Amino acid sequence: MRPFSTPAARPTPAERVRSILTAAHSMTVTTDGTHQEVHLLDGTGPMGHLHLHAPSEECPTGRTARVPVRLELTDIAPTSVRRRVRARVTLTGLLSAPYASDATTSSCVEFGQAVIEDDEGRAFVTLDEIRATDPDPTATAEATMLTHLADRHAALVPLLLRLVRPRPERDLACVLPLALDRYGITLRLEHRTGHHRDARLPFPTPLTDIDQAGPRIHALLAAARRSSHTHHLPA
Repeated sequence: MRPFSTPAARPTPAERVRSILTAAHSMTVTTDGTHQEVHLLDGTGPMGHLHLHAPSEECPTGRTARVPVRLELTDIAPTSVRRRVRARVTLTGLLSAPYASDATTSSCVEFGQAVIEDDEGRAFVTLDEIRATDPDPTATAEATMLTHLADRHAALVPLLLRLVRPRPERDLACVLPLALDRYGITLRLEHRTGHHRDARLPFPTPLTDIDQAGPRIHALLAAARRSSHTHHLPA
């Protein structure tokens, strides 16, 4: 496997929105002029509490109230990088009934708009795109896998720098895993000056199952060991 010098495949905005909706443990709900911090601790994610439907479709509950609602979700890196916010997702729409965070049934939301914002800018995602996209296979396991890699195998992470092109600068303070998705793993390269850059290492083919993630990461590490390029972080 040669070091990577071409742009790596990455999730589309719709894939990222769908995965964030699947994996998020909390969200901020703004409606009727009030803000609620909703903590979803049952493992279902927001999609287990919300039913999104198009304006042309009826809510399954049959309720007809139209209460404006704004849902905000923040995608935060599970590892201790300096800037942990990876993306923000905002959904707007109309509720079919006043929102109750302790409701035992899903809240029906007439979809208005979905926006994802990150370091690369802002993208709008349609309801059809969300519906047509499956959550990333790594979505609910990413945090556990990345923290395990960073905490239990910290000495191996800098080895992956041998695969990064252009070659990392010599003033790096540390390198940490930032993100994992079906297409590859992203590293955060942090400089002593406080600056950083991110580097993606793609998998040969996208994952179709979470069980494939571990072997793919091991394959990257094996490729790094075989690489003739050596790079050592300053002491």
